[in-house]
Amino acid sequence: MRCVIARFPFDLTKSGVLESMKGIKPEPVTGESVIIGRRHYPAKQVGQVVTRQDRRDFTAGEVLRAMSRLGFTCRALPGAAPARLDTPLQRASAMLGAPLSG
Repeated sequence: MRCVIARFPFDLTKSGVLESMKGIKPEPVTGESVIIGRRHYPAKQVGQVVTRQDRRDFTAGEVLRAMSRLGFTCRALPGAAPARLDTPLQRASAMLGAPLSG
């Protein structure tokens, strides 16, 4: 399958990616990741190994699109928990503390 990563076209196959990643130790995953075999690899590590380009030349999104089109399971960056929005009254009550029950 033809993919464009960092403005360069690549003909990638699932078996070719599996072969390229064979023997590569996964780095710790802190963001987007690709599951290859039973291992979770950071998307940028996969892109570097498969394209032989510097990680600064492409985005994790480009790698995730290509790998998902090849049939690999990709995990996006987990969303941050929504910030708790308190009303001014709730903030003031929290600063003053809970009322004493007697």
